[in-house]
Amino acid sequence: MHTTVKNLLDIENNIKLNLDKLNFNNYPKIIAVSKTFKIDNILPLIKHGHIDFGENKVQEAVGKWAEIKKINSAIKLHMIGKLQTNKVKFAVQIFDYIHSVDSEKLAKKIADEQKKIDKKIKIFLQVNIGEENQKSGVNRNNVQHLVSYCKDIGLDLIGLMCIPPINIDPDGYFQEMRILNTKLSLKELSMGMSSDYLAAAKHSATYIRIGSNIFGRRS
Repeated sequence: MHTTVKNLLDIENNIKLNLDKLNFNNYPKIIAVSKTFKIDNILPLIKHGHIDFGENKVQEAVGKWAEIKKINSAIKLHMIGKLQTNKVKFAVQIFDYIHSVDSEKLAKKIADEQKKIDKKIKIFLQVNIGEENQKSGVNRNNVQHLVSYCKDIGLDLIGLMCIPPINIDPDGYFQEMRILNTKLSLKELSMGMSSDYLAAAKHSATYIRIGSNIFGRRS
């Protein structure tokens, strides 16, 4: 068994063991964050049947995934990095999910571009839950307004996403996100990475984004 597949199975097992103890039976989907990794590292996971993959640069994603997605239509590609409006046209063509919408301007550009090619991208709003100046994301006080705007322009808004501050216990932030997501009647919740995925799963994350724990350290 290839190392990446073994790593993925270990993570799935870890989540299951932890959530079973809490009597939860809704397990999150794992987005294998394949950014910077060559396709040779990724193919074993595809052969294993894994379908959710994350990239954070549009050009890299197009170069890496365009052919594979033609052959394997089951694959779902997630844009998890900051998306510039001038890259939206290309992002909409290759991605199935965008996790990083944080402004009306970006939302409108996605709505316009997906209409041109008759495609519905699934959208997460990125919330700057730690109110950090260096991070993207909408302020929690403006989330409701942006949710309404996205719905008004016909986006398929499915949930919220966050990246909590590093080196602080993420528990409180994840709990706050869960409450906010529920209040807004959104179904999906994208949170948790290699370092904190168990805490995110415990707070009802439905998608977790894991890179190094699957693929190893980036060079």
